[in-house]
Order: sequence, then C-alpha cells, then structure tokens
Amino acid sequence: MSGTREQPREAGIIVGEATSSEFYFASKVEEYPSKWEYLIVPSKEIIDGEQREVPVLAQVEKIVTASQALTSQTDIEALMRIKAAELQDIRTWGKARILGYLHKDQKGSSTILLPRRAVVPGNPIYVAPANMLKEFYSYPTNEGLHIGALITRPDVPVHLTVSGFRRHLAIIAQTGAGKSYCAGILIEELLKKGATVVVIDPHADYAFLSLTQDGGRYEMSERITTFRNPASTGRYGDRKVGNVRPYQIAFSDLEYEQVCEVAGIRRGWTNIREAVRLSLEALKNTERYYSLNDLITALDRLKDSKEEEINRTVKSGAASAVKYIRSLRYLQVFGVSSTPISEILKPVHVSVIDLSGLNDRSMDYISSRILEEVYDAASTGDFPYPVFIIVEEAHRLIPIEQTTFSAPIVNRIAAEGRKFGVFLILISQRPSKINPDSLSQCNSQVIMKLTNPHDQEAVAESSERISQDLLSDLPGLNPGEAVIVGEMTRAPVMIKVRQRKTMEGGADIDVVKKLAEGLRELTTEKITKSNQEKEIPYTGEYSKT
Repeated sequence: MSGTREQPREAGIIVGEATSSEFYFASKVEEYPSKWEYLIVPSKEIIDGEQREVPVLAQVEKIVTASQALTSQTDIEALMRIKAAELQDIRTWGKARILGYLHKDQKGSSTILLPRRAVVPGNPIYVAPANMLKEFYSYPTNEGLHIGALITRPDVPVHLTVSGFRRHLAIIAQTGAGKSYCAGILIEELLKKGATVVVIDPHADYAFLSLTQDGGRYEMSERITTFRNPASTGRYGDRKVGNVRPYQIAFSDLEYEQVCEVAGIRRGWTNIREAVRLSLEALKNTERYYSLNDLITALDRLKDSKEEEINRTVKSGAASAVKYIRSLRYLQVFGVSSTPISEILKPVHVSVIDLSGLNDRSMDYISSRILEEVYDAASTGDFPYPVFIIVEEAHRLIPIEQTTFSAPIVNRIAAEGRKFGVFLILISQRPSKINPDSLSQCNSQVIMKLTNPHDQEAVAESSERISQDLLSDLPGLNPGEAVIVGEMTRAPVMIKVRQRKTMEGGADIDVVKKLAEGLRELTTEKITKSNQEKEIPYTGEYSKT
C-alpha cells in the first residue's frame, strides 16, 4: 500500500455492494478484525485533476459469524456430528464505515477528504498500520490537545485541535462515565497551551486541580485559583484545596434594574419598581456602601413617608417591594465588596468557581454574574485573550422550560461568544433537559456511556455528525471511553481517555473502604470503653474470707 511505512496485514476482501461511505467485507475465521478496528482499502480518487491511488481509512462497525449447517433448527446430536466431521461451514463477514483519506496540500497542511468514488468489491482490506493512524489523528504541536488513545489501538495517541473550540463543545455522559475526569484532561492541555479557563463547578469536582494524583503540587499549581462565596459550606476545606480566594458580590454594586431582576420584580409592576428606584437613589445619595437590609429599611421609610409629593401608589408599591427584596436574603451571595473580574480573568490561568454547598438559586445567580462579566470583558476588548468557560451540570443553568438567571447569558455566549474569543464547554448527564438552542451550538461533542433513550435522542438532534450506528454503541462504552465528533477531530473517533496528571475532586467514594473504616471505628470504641470500665475503682465491700 502506498503512503504507509509499515507492512499492513491483510484482513479480508470487499464483497457485495460498496459505496463511497461504507462497504461489506468477508474474512477468514482466524483473521477477522474486531469491532471498531481500523482498516485501509485502496481506492482511486481524482486529486488535483489527476487520478491517484490513495489508502482510504475505514472503521469496522459490525462483525458477524454465520453457518448454514449449524442452525437453531438442527438437533444437538446432528450438530455434534457436523462439528466432528468439520462440516460446520463457518463464514465471517462485516460492515465498515469509511472515514476518509489524508491529503496534504502544497503548504504541507493535512486535511481529511471524503472519497467520491466507491471502493471496489474484490479488493483486499488491510488492518491500518499505527503510523497512518497517528498521522490521521494528530495535529501540530501548537494546536494539538492530547486527549487519549484509540480504544482498539492503545499505541495510537489521539489529539484534538484547539481550533475546534471556536464552535463550542459539549461533554455528555451518564453519571460515573468519566465526563468530569475528561474535562480535567482538557483543562490540563488548555493551560499548557496558555489558555484562560473559567470553571463553573457546582460540586467541587475541580477543587484539586492544583494537586497531582499522589497529592503533590501540580507543576502549574500557581496558575490555578479556587474562588468560593463566604456562604458556601465547601465540599473540601481551604487548607486541603490550597490557593482559595473569596468570591463576593457587594449589594451596593447592583444597579436598579439588576436588583429588580434578581428579586423577581417584573417590568410591568411600575409602582413596585419605582419604589425600589427611589429607595436606591436615596441610599446612593447618603451611603457609599449599603446592604440588602439598608434597602429594606429605606423601603419601609418610603412606605410610611408623610411627604405629600410621594403619591399613594408608590407608597403601596414600597410595601409590596419589601417582600420581594426580603426574599434576596435566601440568595446568600452578597458581601461587603465585589470580587473584580480581573482576579478571575488572567492570562494562562484557571479559575474554579466552587459553588458546593450553595442552594440552586445562589449558584445560578453567581454563575450568571460571572459569565456576564466575562462576556463584557471579552466583547469590549478589556480582556484580549481567548477564554474557555466550562459549565458543569449545564442542564441546571440552561434548562428547557424553567427560567434561570444564567440562561440568557449562556445562550448569548453560545450564539455570539466565538466572535470575541469566548468558548463554551457544556457538561451534562441529561442532554435532554438542556436548552436545545445552546446544545445545538456545540458543534463538537465528547459522548461517553449514555443509556437513556431520551438523552440519546437529544444528542442525535443536536448533532448531524453522529450516526445511528455510533449512537447504538454508546451503551456499550466502558468508563473513560468516548466517541468524539465534530470540528475538534478530523473524523469521528472512539477513544480511551488518558490518565490525568491532576487530582480528581468528583470521584465516587469507595463504599467498601468506608464501611470497613466504620467497623474499625466501632471496634476501637468498644475496646476504649472496655479499658475505661477496667480502670474504674471498686467501691463495694470485700468479704472477710
């Protein structure tokens, strides 16, 4: 075969009907390729005006072994006689999907082209050599992100292109399949490339990014900061996480419109909104810094005001406004001063926004505030570098039906963020519950084990690049295995993600280990209690005997 340096192993021949996108093949029983194995087949394509033979890469989608003699209708004694006489007539055939062929232009840049001519029945098929696969699934050093290796060929590394983020990315998998682990690998790779990364982290899954697997300091730990709101209980202690900074929002920094929006005061409620505006205006004129409670006090004063120029409807609006503003106490996000976005947005830096321990509404508001400030800084040119935003539990911030604080800004970033260098990575175990407008903007997808049919349907609707055959393979993936489609890879690829260098914060607990620890603690408690009872002096009387 031309274009390869290794001698490929023949695996069968093309049979039956073949097209430019798929073909069937027959193999010897002892030589047939496994499912998902990569094959090369010779084909003649018109390239730069002339016909050339090229090695076309394909992937096995289906393998079948069959026998006309050994059927379910034949009784067992007859089957045993057929087998003893070696008359079982076992045949092996399979189906392969064509991925394309590698073409280098005059500048030396590699692209994958889809063949326009059908491969020919009778032609041999070969197991693709490693060197061809490495070239097929690699990118130049300055843009390649090492994500893992081929499932069937662990000696072949797979790289994604950082340029693919320009059309956003979704990482989708059911719980326990390894989506957060995979995102951690992308963060490591992006940071090495000089990226600015902001992680919206509801469960402290990324709290240990500054640590290595063995608990040491990661080589770029000084470029990783965890931000926590003071109201957050935090899943892990500050000392264990390291480099933790507070994230606060000063209530006095909110504009009138923002206060009404957060409090749920609708635009049509003019009297209530006017009461809030007048009360805030009075506070701004007398206080540089004021709190939520100060606004409640100002509304009470307005409600009870004796001034004739304040009409009765505004006073009534102030009384109604108090109950809405009081509800903000449950938001638990406001402090004395605001954390400037410049502390979060830094070149070559990862900012983890740890929201663990906060209620859903507080998480939502903090996320929306940060995302709006990131978008504003990027769109105005105040921050001139690309920003990669990772949103964990995306279905909670941008659900299909419910209105959230975060939904408008996430949808806006999904639609317009790439113009300003703001790129989304949405992560969820329930794609069927994500706003389809945002999910459909993620032109690249890393899809791991997924068994729910509604979620599979949502994935299929959001991406034209995933075939029904690939969808049917998703339930059979093991933890850490994924299908990747879209602009981040030259062709759809099935991988085993590589091992992380940083420590994972969201791993499941070792139930067996924890139960054993509980038993040991109980045993220790019993021994301690027994020893204490032995040390208690005897207070009774001794007999004379």
